[in-house]
Amino acid sequence: MNRRDFVVKSSLAGAALASSGPLLGNILNANETINVGVIGTGDRGGGIISLINQVPNLNVIACCDILPFRLENGLKRAGIKQGYKEYKKMLANKDIDAVVVATPFSTHSAIERDAIAAGKHVYGEKTMAKGFDGIHKLLEAKDPNLIFQTGHQYHSSRLYTHVVDMIREGKVGKITAFECQWNRNGDWRRPVPSPKYEKLINWRMYKEYSGGLTAELCSHQIDFVNWVTGNIPLQVFGSGGIDYWKDGRETYDNVHHIYDYPEGIRAKFTCLTSNAMGDYQIKVMGDKGTIILDYSKAWFYPEGKENKVIGEVDGVAGATVTWEAGKGIPITIDHQDPTKQALMDFRDSIKNNKEPESSMQTGAKAAMCVQMALDSMYNNKIVKWEDKHSKWLNV
Repeated sequence: MNRRDFVVKSSLAGAALASSGPLLGNILNANETINVGVIGTGDRGGGIISLINQVPNLNVIACCDILPFRLENGLKRAGIKQGYKEYKKMLANKDIDAVVVATPFSTHSAIERDAIAAGKHVYGEKTMAKGFDGIHKLLEAKDPNLIFQTGHQYHSSRLYTHVVDMIREGKVGKITAFECQWNRNGDWRRPVPSPKYEKLINWRMYKEYSGGLTAELCSHQIDFVNWVTGNIPLQVFGSGGIDYWKDGRETYDNVHHIYDYPEGIRAKFTCLTSNAMGDYQIKVMGDKGTIILDYSKAWFYPEGKENKVIGEVDGVAGATVTWEAGKGIPITIDHQDPTKQALMDFRDSIKNNKEPESSMQTGAKAAMCVQMALDSMYNNKIVKWEDKHSKWLNV
């Protein structure tokens, strides 16, 4: 039997829970399914629907999109018929416990604030909100009775979590630098069935709606550096331009950022769309070694004598198993697709009344760092962290 055939919405159980003490709004018992509405059913939202279908006790019951063909595709993926063109009408549906927001960056803050006001748990795609005003307003709207999880899914990756633990336990020693990249070779455009849909589909190309490569790609790695260091940057300088794809876009086709963190740590971030060499990579560099991460694997490169000894015996029978060909020492740990794991964690946070690891707080930090970089690039100046950001975050 399909799990959708036995979804239970127990008002009696909900009333009993509500009377037992201060718990989350819409909290469910351990065996009850969480009904989800997906707002934004484009590439990312559609992919999330497919993953939700694989997660026990999560159930998509409604989809919303302003583009009819995308809404139709979302409904087909979910195997349902309940669709909305207006998200506020979806939020009025009392059968929906939680929403996934996978809409253009500029719309995140308003939609998510409305969802919180409607009593819905929120899984909000990265970057959390556009502009300092949007970030601040969303922080003000936080409801302690509702779960808000930001879609920086590597917080849920058991590989990334393991690596962060290794770093904090001293595996790479004193961190001196991060080098991060996410390079592609392509114009980053989506096909458009009609010119009237250009800005609705290719919103990433236009400053009104988007933070470009910085918000869409760098933000994941910026969030990771914040996570590892447990800190916020002191300042950033960013550079970039429209230097290759002369096609009417407004956001840059290449970006380069250098953030200064406390204790002399500097973090570099690069995104190209004209050369895919190295694809996605994070290097965490310390005085005892380096950890390199890609999407789903990680390797450790020790410094000093340990590295030399391994290098000298490499090729000797029984020694080569230590190294992966062309790589360092593999860091092996079983883990799920990060987005699938993030959705599982979102479910568990709702059921267990537990703040997500990728919370509104961590999402706001990353979003502020993104906005600092955008301000730096577009104004060609160093941008410093301001006291008001710390006050908003209560740090």
